[in-house]
Amino acid sequence: MSELWNGFIIEKLLFEDRPACVVFPKEGTENGRLAAKTVYWDAFPEAAEIDLLKLGFHLCFVESDNRWGTDKDLDRAARFIGFVTNKYSLQKRVVPIGMSCGGLMAVKLAAKYPEIISCIYLDAPVINYLSCPGCVGDAKPEDVCIPMEEIYVALGLESMSQLIAYRDMPLDKIPVLLDNKIPVVLVAGLADRVVPYHENGQYLQRAYEASEIDFECYLKPEGDHHPHGVLNNEPVIKFILTH
Repeated sequence: MSELWNGFIIEKLLFEDRPACVVFPKEGTENGRLAAKTVYWDAFPEAAEIDLLKLGFHLCFVESDNRWGTDKDLDRAARFIGFVTNKYSLQKRVVPIGMSCGGLMAVKLAAKYPEIISCIYLDAPVINYLSCPGCVGDAKPEDVCIPMEEIYVALGLESMSQLIAYRDMPLDKIPVLLDNKIPVVLVAGLADRVVPYHENGQYLQRAYEASEIDFECYLKPEGDHHPHGVLNNEPVIKFILTH
């Protein structure tokens, strides 16, 4: 008997020794499109994944070594997406779905592999490593449970001084997204205490709104970091379908 995930058939596998999975739309609804959750599999699937599956998307995920967008993880994710599109004869361009640290992974994946990206859905994304988990801005240490040592180890750094000088943040990748005209739909809470919007997503919003590239932004005035998504996600889904 097939295993189910939120009512959809899921295939679990190992890809390059990392846990991975592919979720399939209902028979007869397939449209050849693929979405990829970048980090935090199983978190807030009602934000977009379930509705995309209902509309005929496949959904995939491969576990990363960490959540900070290292080249090793980005390269593996790109290879896995290629593996899935080839195995199931899907379209070659994917929709990364990135929430929180998953957002930084989506941005860096799109910047490194723009040829496999159709558009991006970002939800309360980490854009600035100095904001989360650095806590040098308005995020409060009691609200952020990520130890600095985690990001230092992941990025091969030793101190806050080195992090300040680090030039491979998602923030640094925004011009690459613009150069490749990658559409973005962004959701965020203005009361986010973990990944403050004005230190993260707002930089992306300003850059895109100064361009002519398709971009939509849905801000929740009283929204904190959780829950992800919006009560009415129809505009988000429509944006994804359009691109």
